[in-house]
Amino acid sequence: MPKVTLSVIKADVGGFVGHSSVHPDLLEAARNHLSTAGKDMLIDFYVTHVGDDIELIMTHDKGVDNPDIHQLAWDAFVKATEIAKKYKLYGAGQDLLADSFSGNIRGLGPGVAEMEFEERPSEPVVVFMADKTEPGAWNFPLYKIFADPFNTAGLVIDPKMHKGFDFEVHDLIEHKKVVFHCPEEIYDLLVLIGAPGRYCVKAVYSRTTGEIGAVSSTQRLNLLAGRYVGKDDPVCIVRCQSGMPAVGEVLDPFAKPHLVAGWMRGSHHGPLMPSGLDHSTPTRFDGPPRVVALGFQLANGKLIGPQDFFADPSYDRARAVANEIADYMRSLGPFEPHRLGLEELEYTTLPDVMKKISGRLEPIE
Repeated sequence: MPKVTLSVIKADVGGFVGHSSVHPDLLEAARNHLSTAGKDMLIDFYVTHVGDDIELIMTHDKGVDNPDIHQLAWDAFVKATEIAKKYKLYGAGQDLLADSFSGNIRGLGPGVAEMEFEERPSEPVVVFMADKTEPGAWNFPLYKIFADPFNTAGLVIDPKMHKGFDFEVHDLIEHKKVVFHCPEEIYDLLVLIGAPGRYCVKAVYSRTTGEIGAVSSTQRLNLLAGRYVGKDDPVCIVRCQSGMPAVGEVLDPFAKPHLVAGWMRGSHHGPLMPSGLDHSTPTRFDGPPRVVALGFQLANGKLIGPQDFFADPSYDRARAVANEIADYMRSLGPFEPHRLGLEELEYTTLPDVMKKISGRLEPIE
């Protein structure tokens, strides 16, 4: 059976209004471009948004990092940007860091998560999409999903999962990677991924079959641009069932909101709130950060779905807890740990403020 590639590529090319949502005309422009220019390249596609990010979910048979697919996505974002500029939307084209496409969309601003695999007899996948946060937001749930038996019962009772999983971790500062074999290297893994601003889980692989189980986007916009351009609003793909965690095991970590970096001006910690597509418009202090989970069945590359998992009322309690956490964090105002640490604010507007007062700093006698 030929392999299928699932590509999820996202970009913020203009918010409606402010940073809260995407104007329907931008989504329509992206859909029109994929349906016309991509008709001979794509098996199937689905276009949606989370907050102010356009999300392109595409299937094809061209493998990861294919220049034609990346060009297609880039051009779709360019088409949407043209409308964003016409409507004077905020941050029009902000995630497109180059004037033209150069063969691979990685490093040009948009977030990319792609995996290639041979479809199993049943191939359920979950596509996670977040807004107002950074790639490290996936560290905690991916650990819970693939390494914590208190979350994932299959690690204990499913022979296909009992050997565990390999975690590929990327150092986003020094551009290095390391693979941890879990469960025996869980403690070593946690040393790194407990610092999500620098170390991110890029991919997870089954130690039984070697197959890929999850992949995330790890683009850091401020590091790419050398200036503040907002948080990175990452995406993540997780395969489920038949040797992988069950759908319910994949979703359950989000029932207890964890703190992530991002929120207002990309400069604050806040709870990652699970929400359905209809409520994925962060407005309170431009937040709290949101995560949407869409489920698809793949059938010969066709995207059967989606199912909007976090629209389920069983996540109402998680949303209530997230709001309680948001109340507390907001009460701290400009003080850490609500505001990010100084080292994480290096690429915001803070350096301009520090320059203004630097001449007034005197040695302590």
